[in-house]
Amino acid sequence: MRIIVAGASGLLGTAISSSLRSAGHDVGTLVRRSPATASEFRWDPAAGRIDESALRGADAVVNLSGAGIGDRPWTRARITELRTSRLDTTRTLTAAMGRQDTPPAVFLSQSASGYYGNAGPAVLRENAPAGSGVLARICIDWEAAAHEAPAGVRVVTPRTGVVLSRSGGALGRLLPLLKLGIGGPLGNGRQYWPWITLPDVAGAFTFLLDSNLSGPVNLCAPETADVNSLIAHLAAALHRPAVLRVPAPVLRLAMGQLADELLLASQRMEPAVLEGAGFQWQHPSLAQAAAWVADRGLQS
Repeated sequence: MRIIVAGASGLLGTAISSSLRSAGHDVGTLVRRSPATASEFRWDPAAGRIDESALRGADAVVNLSGAGIGDRPWTRARITELRTSRLDTTRTLTAAMGRQDTPPAVFLSQSASGYYGNAGPAVLRENAPAGSGVLARICIDWEAAAHEAPAGVRVVTPRTGVVLSRSGGALGRLLPLLKLGIGGPLGNGRQYWPWITLPDVAGAFTFLLDSNLSGPVNLCAPETADVNSLIAHLAAALHRPAVLRVPAPVLRLAMGQLADELLLASQRMEPAVLEGAGFQWQHPSLAQAAAWVADRGLQS
């Protein structure tokens, strides 16, 4: 397949692009600077502009674009940026698809577990209702924008959970603390995080491109875990203690609304669609995931 990836330079984009190339696909990327290779195409999603040749002959488009959720404090301006960086990119892509004589057959457009808001201990399959809050509202509109793709395009909106990586991502700041033995659970630790390892995210995107699935897909491991369990497994794999709990009031004081929606919210997602379609995880259990993370974590 000829696949165009938007947002290819980030943690997910790098892993997914590499996985697609390893599977034998021809991968082109959208960039906001002058293209450096024949596989790069320039675009300016804020202005709705894109090199029209990028999608010509493309079989699929993968959209991973969007400003980092936890990179900066949530000022009003930042929340606006979180929203527009997702809607502008998605709508630029769907509009460009509509201008093609033959649109791509598949559009995989990233969404997030934030769609469900703070759902407590309730099990969340893909048919669960949307929650409330900043992230939920962004995800609702983000997914709706993806479905503006032309008729006949198979649209998939993966609701990705907390991605476990050996460097960067959700563990970028936490892993070094755990390695030093000074990390610990966040809040009371009873909130569920829908976790998945980076290799399984890449594998799932490749699987979704080759499948007949459409609509929302929960991207998480089949084993659910609360933060207490997640931190305990990681610390054990690193052979370190994890007893320095960070209370919720401290997190709120330091991070404001971001703490409530990103760290303290509970989303007990179940990957019902992926399981039903026969997807095979490399790291289906938390013990396997923690061992994979720690394998390099102990060396770096």
